[in-house]
Amino acid sequence: MNAPDRKSVRGRLVWIALVVSLVVLALVFRQQLIAWFSGQSMAGSPGSSATVQASAEAPPGEAGASATGGMPSEIDHYTCSMHPSVKQAAPGKCPICGMDLIPVTKEQQQEGVVLIDDARRQLIGVRTGPVVQAPMRKEFRVVGHVTYDESSLADVNLKVHGWITKLYVSQTGQKVTRGQTLLSLYSPELYNAEQDFLLAGQGGATGSVSPGDGPSRVDSLARASRQRLHLLGLDDSQIEVLAKQGAPQESVPITSPASGFVIEKNVVEGASIDAGMRLYRIAALTQVWIEAQVYEADLANVRVGQVATVTMDYVPGKTYDAKVAYVYPYVDPQTRTAQVRLELANKDLDLRPGMYASVTLGANLGPRVQVPSAAVVYTGPRRLVFVDQGQGRFRPQEVSVGIASNGMYEVLSGLKVGEQVATSGVFLIAAEARISTASKYWDSTESPSGSDTGAMPMTPPVPMPEPGSPPAMPNAPASSIPMRAAPTNAPAMTALGATLPTEPPGTATTVYSCPMHPEVQSASPGQCPKCGMNLEPMPKGGMPMQKGGMPMPKRGTP
Repeated sequence: MNAPDRKSVRGRLVWIALVVSLVVLALVFRQQLIAWFSGQSMAGSPGSSATVQASAEAPPGEAGASATGGMPSEIDHYTCSMHPSVKQAAPGKCPICGMDLIPVTKEQQQEGVVLIDDARRQLIGVRTGPVVQAPMRKEFRVVGHVTYDESSLADVNLKVHGWITKLYVSQTGQKVTRGQTLLSLYSPELYNAEQDFLLAGQGGATGSVSPGDGPSRVDSLARASRQRLHLLGLDDSQIEVLAKQGAPQESVPITSPASGFVIEKNVVEGASIDAGMRLYRIAALTQVWIEAQVYEADLANVRVGQVATVTMDYVPGKTYDAKVAYVYPYVDPQTRTAQVRLELANKDLDLRPGMYASVTLGANLGPRVQVPSAAVVYTGPRRLVFVDQGQGRFRPQEVSVGIASNGMYEVLSGLKVGEQVATSGVFLIAAEARISTASKYWDSTESPSGSDTGAMPMTPPVPMPEPGSPPAMPNAPASSIPMRAAPTNAPAMTALGATLPTEPPGTATTVYSCPMHPEVQSASPGQCPKCGMNLEPMPKGGMPMQKGGMPMPKRGTP
């Protein structure tokens, strides 16, 4: 046998081996190939290898039940891991994304138990912590501003009319001391009162008063003139100086009634002033107020005498101790806050009125049942935690929470001290629980049938409109939806399921359909009564249609 013959024999043997291999593979995987070509789910084939695969992919809790000799829980329904709203009584594929549906047992559905084995638990970082009862302190931060101590304000005003002859304190913000001369004043009324005082004193000394008057009248005139000077604003020291001089003063010095800083000045030298006019306002800054705005939700934790900590951006790293002096009995309707006054010593004059301040208030609430805030899951109107029941079982438990402080939530009801709850990886546990467990924890409203396991309601097919009339949309009046009117030459249409005119045997039948609305079919060309597009020819039966008039999606498309 020459070389070409040997090569041809070797080639035939290779082809025979390949054919035999393909035949063997087809026989071994015949059920999978048949299911794949027919578009059916392998999970529904009894006795197939898909059953073994489904058993292998069963949740860890079911596998553990079988290993211990117990019967696995009865399957309640099947759902999609990506679309939990899809619920079916039999296995299959998700009609939305095409993924295989996963089983949900009745135990999971009723109790909401989530099964997580040790490997997955370590992978997603699940950690647990105990429910504790410990002292709880509520601390909250509010914003305030520094203002003057109103009890230390002093005004300078006069009780006579006059003119300022000399102004000694001429600047706003100038520091003054008690008794310091602020200005000199000439007042005709005050000048006459000084003359009367001096005359009364001279008359008593010289005895110019008539004998019948007696010494009591002289004394009464002296006392009355002195009292008049007091009422006009002169103090005892100024009256004594006047008595020693023996002559009235044209320019009377006006002194400061308190020590502090001039925060308001309303006069200039040579100005005319009236009685009762405010000339200066003086404020002492050795003690200041902080007016803080507290939200009404925190007012229950504020009381008079409470210690607070004040910090300021002006003095970084330094804290001040203050006390709550007064809680105002009203709430600002615009900001919904109440004003709280704090008193603060300011010996170094570091705090200046108008500065912003950060105030931290705290209140001891006593022993409270607490869980970490990371353990609480918000599900609309409900608050859930996942209680660790051991052996990888986490049960969702609805709780009522109260005050939040320092990363902890107060538990009002739903948990007992000592129970273990998930504190890390809770989001992933909640996601799995939402997919496969009781929907009562996640649905905001109950279903009309009262069952949590019922399938999602299906929208009925849209009825086909009469020829020449606009179609009506489901659950909406036809008059509220603008539609394009059907052309007058539109042929009669038929909905899916209606019988078209029969054709003689052997005659090719062509059906015209709308590319955008496949449920619209006609035996003759025309326009779609819904969108007005031209109907395209389609061989009758050439496109498989689903129930309801929608085209059957191709394999691999969602």
